[in-house]
Amino acid sequence: MEKKTLSGMTLAELENVAYELGMPKYASKQIATWLYTKQIFSISEMSNISKAFREKLEEHYVLGRKQPIKKVKSKDGTVKYLFPTQSGHFVETVYIPTAERATLCVSSQVGCKMGCSFCMTGRQGFQAQLTPADILNQIYSLPEFATLTNIVFMGQGEPLDNIDNVLRTCEIMTAPYGLAWSPKRITVSTVGDLKNLRKFLNESQCNIAISLHFPTSALRAEYMPAEKAWPINKVVEVLKDYDFCNAELQWHEGAKQRRLSFEYIVFAGLNDSHRHRDQLVELLKGLDCRVNLIPFHTIPDSPFTAAPEKRMKEIRDYLTYKGVFSTLRASRGEDIMAACGLLSTKERNKKKLNNYGRKENTRRHYSW
Repeated sequence: MEKKTLSGMTLAELENVAYELGMPKYASKQIATWLYTKQIFSISEMSNISKAFREKLEEHYVLGRKQPIKKVKSKDGTVKYLFPTQSGHFVETVYIPTAERATLCVSSQVGCKMGCSFCMTGRQGFQAQLTPADILNQIYSLPEFATLTNIVFMGQGEPLDNIDNVLRTCEIMTAPYGLAWSPKRITVSTVGDLKNLRKFLNESQCNIAISLHFPTSALRAEYMPAEKAWPINKVVEVLKDYDFCNAELQWHEGAKQRRLSFEYIVFAGLNDSHRHRDQLVELLKGLDCRVNLIPFHTIPDSPFTAAPEKRMKEIRDYLTYKGVFSTLRASRGEDIMAACGLLSTKERNKKKLNNYGRKENTRRHYSW
């Protein structure tokens, strides 16, 4: 019988585990504490649970924690980790420390279905959904876990295409028995998956970020296939049904509303003209949001060119003047392929498949 995974279970589900194994009900809280507070890597470490019950747990369950198997550090302090998944795939996770905060960029899928032409993950294609255990493992097994202040679902994959597992992860991260974080410390990014956008906004108070990148539906559809299924104008109309707060002018720790942001990679000669700026202002009219202007990071065989910093500053100032608060996102980790749009595990997963079924330690087959 295949063992089930404890990590990713809610407190109610852990109560069922305790009941089924004949353990006292309070044992569920003990298990949750070990899972989500104490960073353990084996059931045998649950020292306040009797040996007999630990053996029962080990007979039917696995913890679901795996340490990263590779680490690369950028000259700017950004760190990229390679994590194995429960199904034998691999995902990349990026730790981004600054003087004020420490942000973790987590993945929600192995690869991605969206196929954006300027993204390495999009070129990888889709391999697998990450389970809640896989997503949580990127957080709880991070060596710098204790320093984290923010989580962004901006790694590999489209989070809303894995909506149930992402919502489960956010629930555990914000629950008293889990990470007990404010949902305002968590941001989930999406290209605008309309079939799941309302579900996310109705069932979570975490921040939302829309991967926009182009100000009109026609231009967006040329480079982002998802636009044909989920037009950006319809995405904006959905967002207008919800309350958000401007992150710069109104947000504070006690604020009730979540934040809304739009991610906009600035390409030279493609989406950076005065006409594009005005189209962007028109599109976002009536939304309390911010626009994050992102430098394009070159990928192999790409026809795109990054806009100069001076042009990005001009766009930022113009949008802010027009009432659309905008910021420039600093480029981090580009030298280790950890910056926005550069994450990919295509080669690693290909090697894993080529060596599937071998008994030797598969870690030797992966290198950066």
